[in-house]
Amino acid sequence: MERTEIDGVPVLWAQGPAPLSATLIFGCGGQDEIFRTIGVTHLVEHLAMSGLPRVHHDRNASVDLHTTQFTATGRPEQIVTFLDAVCRALADLPLDRIQKEAGVLAAEGGAYTDPTVAALLTRRFGVHGPGLAPWTGPGFDRISAEDVRAHAARFFVAGNAVLVLTGPPPEGLRLPLPAGPRAEHPTATPLPAQSGPAWSEHLVPAVGAAVLGRRGAAWVLGMSVLAERLERIARHHHGLSYEVSGETVPGDGDTALYAITVDAREGQEAEVARLLWAELNRMAEQGPTEEELAEEREAVREAYQDPRFLELELLETATRELFGRPYLSPDDRLARCDAITSDEVREIFRAALPTTQLVVPCGVTVDLPGVAEHACVDGRQLPPGRLFQPPALAKVFSREARVLRLVLTDDGLALRDPDGDVHRIRFAEVVGVEEDGAERTVFGAHGCIINVDPELFKGAEAAVRAVDAAVPAQLRYHRSALVGRD
Repeated sequence: MERTEIDGVPVLWAQGPAPLSATLIFGCGGQDEIFRTIGVTHLVEHLAMSGLPRVHHDRNASVDLHTTQFTATGRPEQIVTFLDAVCRALADLPLDRIQKEAGVLAAEGGAYTDPTVAALLTRRFGVHGPGLAPWTGPGFDRISAEDVRAHAARFFVAGNAVLVLTGPPPEGLRLPLPAGPRAEHPTATPLPAQSGPAWSEHLVPAVGAAVLGRRGAAWVLGMSVLAERLERIARHHHGLSYEVSGETVPGDGDTALYAITVDAREGQEAEVARLLWAELNRMAEQGPTEEELAEEREAVREAYQDPRFLELELLETATRELFGRPYLSPDDRLARCDAITSDEVREIFRAALPTTQLVVPCGVTVDLPGVAEHACVDGRQLPPGRLFQPPALAKVFSREARVLRLVLTDDGLALRDPDGDVHRIRFAEVVGVEEDGAERTVFGAHGCIINVDPELFKGAEAAVRAVDAAVPAQLRYHRSALVGRD
């Protein structure tokens, strides 16, 4: 792998097969947003690409939780033209196109990561950093030109970019990005530690589980063994599932969240969750066999020998540089894999088992030994404060109305839902407030949502006034025309 620098941007390249491929990668993704500006990174990417002329070679752009990438494949002179155009567009975004591109993004309906993994992330981190993944936020049409301008100036700069090429830099290559430093990223701090494994329902398409661990070869091999076991058992032995997939989400320092998802035949989600939990326990109690470890080591070797691995290795190296993580050569990584023992894998799973969080699709109930149900509730006792109830007539005709209560406390809101559970959001924890006429929907940092609706609660205009007074104006927004009420 060779290294140079162009216009303040590190350039990594290695000789690969023609045609030339290029990826300009920025250390900025969905985790760098806040609830109020969810989607701003994707909007920057769309604006930059929207003004580029039509070409007849491959080009694309993408955003995930951690990075934004602009890619192209073609002749060297085509790569030079593409990269120059992208950099100039990022330096002077066509902000007059914000509303048009907001509509395009709403139609695209993309996501920063797998929806089941996204639910696990918000359970782990709250509505912050990687935990923003499953949320839509206010909507693309509620992102202002100033939001876009500030985001681009912070993240889409020369110091926060790396270019990778599958060949030497072409003659005349320039990267005219605005000057700027390497970006600092929000701390991915987990919510207060849970007392043990927990499960919850979410609007997800598959069953999933995640544990907290340290980055390293033992986890790479261990999660690969777990995925292989689940495919063999859930798909081939029981015929309950089609696909098993995994994802690693880097945290702060050398921590990472390791997630695994297993789809299920309709009506079999609870059984698939049982199999997933059983295999996690088996890994923690017995670890992998030597044969399983040998098989996964061979899979790693095969991947490294694939000619397509070159581009992946360049991207991995660039990402590590952007986020300050040390680089290990493929040979070093293979050596570490060879040194991993079954006992080492067993021990990391045993230590991580209490951090397990499982999610299942809505309407699914599971009964797993040692796993408690988790919900964003604050008990069943309402705190002291000003009480608001549904109108008397509503309570006559509706059982839910007889239970439903809203409380305005000294420091926030509390809601007793129709099941009798109490949800609480303190004003200091509010990440966003949607305004829809006289109604306010309040979003809390832990994932709770409280609707303050004077039509639902008699006299709740006073609670609306309290919300407006307590929550900073920059966190409040009018309801989007692009986001459904759900």
